[in-house]
Amino acid sequence: MRRPFVAGNWKMFETASEARILMSELLPGLIAIQGVDVVICPPFTSILPVAALLEGTAIGVGGQNMHWEASGAYTGEVSPAMLAEFCKYVIIGHSERRAYFGESDLGVNRKVKAACAHGLIPIMCVGETLEENVAGTTREVVTRQVQAGLDGIAPSLIATIVLAYEPVWAIGTGRAATAEGANQVVSDIIRRVMSQLYGENLAQQVRVLYGGSVKSSNAGEFFRQVDIDGALVGGASLKSAEFIPIVKAAAG
Repeated sequence: MRRPFVAGNWKMFETASEARILMSELLPGLIAIQGVDVVICPPFTSILPVAALLEGTAIGVGGQNMHWEASGAYTGEVSPAMLAEFCKYVIIGHSERRAYFGESDLGVNRKVKAACAHGLIPIMCVGETLEENVAGTTREVVTRQVQAGLDGIAPSLIATIVLAYEPVWAIGTGRAATAEGANQVVSDIIRRVMSQLYGENLAQQVRVLYGGSVKSSNAGEFFRQVDIDGALVGGASLKSAEFIPIVKAAAG
């Protein structure tokens, strides 16, 4: 059995002081829920106060991005070693990073390898754009992203990595994929590729999340799907009245 997993991606919202307020609203409800791995991914400047509030709880902290080098002259970047002091997880290859900051499959792969090397658990995102979806190239695009992102990753590490299927056309648009459609992509494309790379047994151990306009009203539909193990939640993770019910739905 794959343990349910829900991560909240706060994106570029919440100053440090705002993060403390939001976390104090979320914490009582979240710690009361059993059987789900919960991760909060705040902006870099809010990681420390969030980590301090979560110390001693089972709730994890994650970064939203990182550089693949451990250190160096990379102004404005944050290294995996820096994140590892406060975080257990890191989001890699989010569609907004790919679209707005030119991140490539090769860059994603470098970051996945660096995260693993520093003891961080990557939450590696894959997903097609609206144009690719309409053109019928979802299988080609997602297959390429999974293969490239996991290139060179040892079988001993694969079961710890978390994947997130985020159809780009559903992120922040209010237009979620259907639960059945998302499950089909996870089952027929993502797990099939992982099975080809690592064998069926390991492929079935990897947790795959859905991301893209997840909210309390539709989360249960996704979580009832056989191959969807949770969610990478964006805007709804900034509202306690939304995020707590999403996590409860994952608990079943």
